[in-house]
Amino acid sequence: MAIAAALGIFLLAILGTPLFVILGLAAMTAFHISDVQLSAIAIEIYKVSSQPSILTIPLFTFAGYMMAESKSPQRLLKLSDALLGWLPGGVAIMGLVVCAFFTAFTGASGVTIIALGGLLYPILMNEGYSEKFSLGLITTSGSLGLLFPPSLPIILYGMVAKVDIDSLFRAGILPGILLIVVLSTWAVMNGVKANRTTTKKLIWTDVWVAFKGCIWEALLPVAILIGIYGGFVTTTEAASLTAFYIFVIECFIYKDLDPFKDIPRVTKESMSLVGGILLILCCALGFTNWLVDEEIPMKILDFMREYLTNKYSFLFFLNIFLLIVGALMDIFSAIIVVVPLIVPIAKEFGVDPVHLAIIFLANLEIGYITPPVGINLFISSFRFERPVTELYRACIPYLILLILALGIITYVPLLSLALVR
Repeated sequence: MAIAAALGIFLLAILGTPLFVILGLAAMTAFHISDVQLSAIAIEIYKVSSQPSILTIPLFTFAGYMMAESKSPQRLLKLSDALLGWLPGGVAIMGLVVCAFFTAFTGASGVTIIALGGLLYPILMNEGYSEKFSLGLITTSGSLGLLFPPSLPIILYGMVAKVDIDSLFRAGILPGILLIVVLSTWAVMNGVKANRTTTKKLIWTDVWVAFKGCIWEALLPVAILIGIYGGFVTTTEAASLTAFYIFVIECFIYKDLDPFKDIPRVTKESMSLVGGILLILCCALGFTNWLVDEEIPMKILDFMREYLTNKYSFLFFLNIFLLIVGALMDIFSAIIVVVPLIVPIAKEFGVDPVHLAIIFLANLEIGYITPPVGINLFISSFRFERPVTELYRACIPYLILLILALGIITYVPLLSLALVR
């Protein structure tokens, strides 16, 4: 019976059945075979819905979608151009920074590529960058901000792994900056190598004018960090204030969005993403709860102990495993399904829970551009009407650089833990 049920579920997955259905069926089948009441799944759903931090997911996502639908990208690009446009590779760095900002708020790389790709691509091409470089940069930048607060994957990881979300927000800042610096160095090298000199100069009056034009949005990340870490608001309260703040400035100050025409559409689009995540979360937790009851993580640990002798060898193989996972699954599904399995194993090898979170998220961030099925590759292929194989070639240099940075994040835990401690 168990084999027949497993084959049936596998067949449904191949036929494209939604992931939450697959996970729900797997959980119910596993509990039925183990003679455990199916009410255990409902209990997990109740646990999820009763967590105070669950509210941060729809609120931050809604805020990010409102910003992406407004003229906020153009205003922030103008500020970044005034600050960085005079550097060799400054336009490319500008793209990296602004994309990271938007991905941190939306939590979805696809939104960033769709919203900013059409703006950045002609700018990069006009600056003389090759099509290959431009496509690779935009595709990679789509997932670049997932380590920065208030990133949705960070919040979801904290809920699943039961790690303090505020600590994870702190821990992701320096590794996230490292990734931007590594890619910015590549952008500068390309600018210098191709002799792309610029006549632009750093003019502080232009910076001030651009800053005034987007002051309401530019100060938002600073206000969130000060509010949370200054002890003025909780993470949930910060999410509520952020959503209301973005609604007010985009609808009534900048007037980019119509509160009656645009906001219902943005709400529908953003909550579709949130609804999908929560459905997967509830169903997956029931299944992972069965895995824990059957001591599957401990059996995996016993198997690994035969081949891995220390923490560093474990981290090496963990990175290989997570890069494969990131290429095959979206980050939300991977967090929900994989995290409960690796957390107890990592604990046995002495890996700090916060450090493990940053390693996990960095891997999954890179997975977005890892062939053959990294999701950013297909989104860019659709957005720019290019063969996906062309995107593979364009992203190879960025993939190599990010893997090198991942090595630093993995084996220098102080980078993740300095701000937490």
